[in-house]
Amino acid sequence: MNWTLLMFGSVCLLVLGEDAFVQGKRNGRTVTFSRTERGHSRRRRDTWSGQALFTACKSPLSPKDRELLLSHTHETGFHGDDGSSFTLTWVGDGTGVILVLSTLSAASDSFFEGGSTRLYRSEDYGKSFHDISHAINNTFIKKDFGISAGPGNPQQVILTANLPFTEMAGGVILTSMDAGVTFRSVQLPFHPSQAIQFHYQEPKYLVVISIDDGLWLSQDFGNSWSEVHEGVHTFTWGSGITLFFSSSPKGTVEAARRGELVLRRTQDYGKSFATIAKNIFSFGYIGGFLFTSVMEKLGSPRVIYVSSDQGDHFKKAQLPSATTEQFYSVLDGDEDMIFMHVDNPGEDTYFGTIYTSDDRGILYSKSLERHLFGGEGKSDFTNVTSLRGVYLTNVLEEDGRIRSVISFDRGGRWRFLKKPDNVDCPENSKRCNLHIHGEHSHFSGITPMLPLSEPAAIGLVIAHGSVGDSISSVRPDVYVSGDGGYSWWGTLRGPHHYSILDSGGLIVAVEAHRDRQISSVKFSTDEGQCWNTYNFTDHPIFLAGLASEPGTKTMNISIFGYRPDDDDQPMWVAVTIDFEHLITRECGEQDYVKWLAHSDYDSDPETDGCLLGYKETFRRMKKLSACRNGRGYVVSRQQRPCLCTRQDFMCDYGFYRHENTSECLPQPDFLNQTQDICSDGELEDLQTSGYRKIPGDKCEGGFSPPRRNNAFKNNCGEDSSPTSSILHTERSPGILVLIVACTCVGVIGLVITAALIITSRRINCRQRSPAYRFSVLQLQEDDLCVSNSSESSPNGKINGFQVQEDSDDDLIE
Repeated sequence: MNWTLLMFGSVCLLVLGEDAFVQGKRNGRTVTFSRTERGHSRRRRDTWSGQALFTACKSPLSPKDRELLLSHTHETGFHGDDGSSFTLTWVGDGTGVILVLSTLSAASDSFFEGGSTRLYRSEDYGKSFHDISHAINNTFIKKDFGISAGPGNPQQVILTANLPFTEMAGGVILTSMDAGVTFRSVQLPFHPSQAIQFHYQEPKYLVVISIDDGLWLSQDFGNSWSEVHEGVHTFTWGSGITLFFSSSPKGTVEAARRGELVLRRTQDYGKSFATIAKNIFSFGYIGGFLFTSVMEKLGSPRVIYVSSDQGDHFKKAQLPSATTEQFYSVLDGDEDMIFMHVDNPGEDTYFGTIYTSDDRGILYSKSLERHLFGGEGKSDFTNVTSLRGVYLTNVLEEDGRIRSVISFDRGGRWRFLKKPDNVDCPENSKRCNLHIHGEHSHFSGITPMLPLSEPAAIGLVIAHGSVGDSISSVRPDVYVSGDGGYSWWGTLRGPHHYSILDSGGLIVAVEAHRDRQISSVKFSTDEGQCWNTYNFTDHPIFLAGLASEPGTKTMNISIFGYRPDDDDQPMWVAVTIDFEHLITRECGEQDYVKWLAHSDYDSDPETDGCLLGYKETFRRMKKLSACRNGRGYVVSRQQRPCLCTRQDFMCDYGFYRHENTSECLPQPDFLNQTQDICSDGELEDLQTSGYRKIPGDKCEGGFSPPRRNNAFKNNCGEDSSPTSSILHTERSPGILVLIVACTCVGVIGLVITAALIITSRRINCRQRSPAYRFSVLQLQEDDLCVSNSSESSPNGKINGFQVQEDSDDDLIE
């Protein structure tokens, strides 16, 4: 089966068969701009008509400041370059080195699917570029995955040549150890089918899958290669040097579609490998959890098995099973918990339910129902990285409307976004809120960018949205929040490209027009409250996008676009503006203020700002301080533990949080029933009050729900592991397989519970040997683990949650 990489916000999902598991983050070092013929894009024409609902604040730029910026504006015209796309890659951190690969698409009857026309290099953050195509002997380079840069601060670069694989035994790569100053050509014994991947800690280790599905590894930065295994579908790094990969058994076809893949593990750079699972559809690794999608019996729905010890033991996740029409998707996770989307039954429902796990990845509680997940594989789920615990997404209501919701406690409670104070509601609006455009709108061409936040820019969020009863595609404007999404401000009219610089001290934006050229850039030093406009050229360009060094430390912004050259052919243009000479004053202590995150300012001082058991106070720049943080800026925070309350506990399995309260009640279908939860091979009598402390919560003292384990224990019977009882180890002449694993911020279901005690049984499925294979999956009826109910909680809640329309917070319970 073919596999596809899909970008979901800041998360890269590997879709295999019907399920999606997080595999890694979007590569922040590389961005691609494409030049298309006007009138032949899926982007709709600009139709921003009608009266704006708010007025953007504009501040005039003084003639002195304009002259200063003009003297530090650098334009490069790439004359004679007819490439259809530019791929920019930053090499190292703070080096100022950018490599630009210009590629073009040949005619369909041409031999090459794509090729490199030029390779350019800048060592001054894009202020000047030099054609270095001669350094690679003008070799054609792959368009889709032609350039890769090493992680961290090394200066390793790899270019993958585009060669005729029908006539040559192997491909060619060009490697550089000096950030692209010189390159060395290396003949490969295979043809790569994807970008060559660096190990996330040791850049000399490389791994890739060939066009004939071989898994190849190099331990010396590509100078020599060994084949680790044949018939490989996907691979990912686990902890340390542990490598996981799935492969088809010999003599099989379409093994992934039928759920016949084998999951293997190597912990010695491919010299040997162990079979840890059989008969899987797909797998993924995130936050220390290894997931597999399995069909336990022929024709039965798929289920998820989870391992938290690198594949030594697997346990069945307590989630609804998925039919052939449904899918699972791990949206986010860390070492504490997992955020899982389960598609609703039925064909093309376009929504599902989000579940959050316990710290073992086994027990799951409902977090959000009717979560939007389009048929094209696009989810609007967004982690707001500028403030701990904040997530944005969209829900599909029963009337077909799409509404935005936000959680400030890692998925515990969801609420509608507050309307910005400076924005008026449309006439006849009954439920007026701010709604944020996500991946769906970006994919459809409604918005040019996704919501943007950065860890170094505390509390800052920039996004396209609309105000009203539901999301609208008529006029997406730009909104900004300085407190992580609690409050918003209408900041720019119409769609824009935007970027965060100087750790949030500077924001730049450029209007996005499909059929109109641009010549100006906007910038703000007060988190988007007001904007200056600077005309950077007398020769307007069609905008392709903005580019800035990853990490938000820089004060340089590069604007890429194109305009007609002297021969009327389109010419690529790069304009780099250095704001460091405009904002020259370094911030002093007087320019910063202490800010308590998640504070509502009206609550009890003892609990105000408490989230997951502790408070965080940040040192952040004052909005009116026109100074620069500088490259040496480090986020300063102070943490203080809080007393435990019910808010620090989530509902135990089989409970749900009653609307408008912090209490937990047993789900009706669990009354007078026992809970059989497979965990460690033993049957325990367990009494639970319905509470379970949220994974990662650091509260101390205070509220502690009663919970008692009885001494009675029995064995479970058959194992619930999806693998058989013998770890099968094989030798291989190959070596290690290396890929950057995803380390995403987790989401925790903060489902507050009640003190109603019910009795349940806990069945622990103890592993009887170090690892098991999927050949033994059939469980006895009396040994099955608890099945999770996918039905909504009672009491007639809208979409399974209570909406408080008259509440200031617009909570969705």
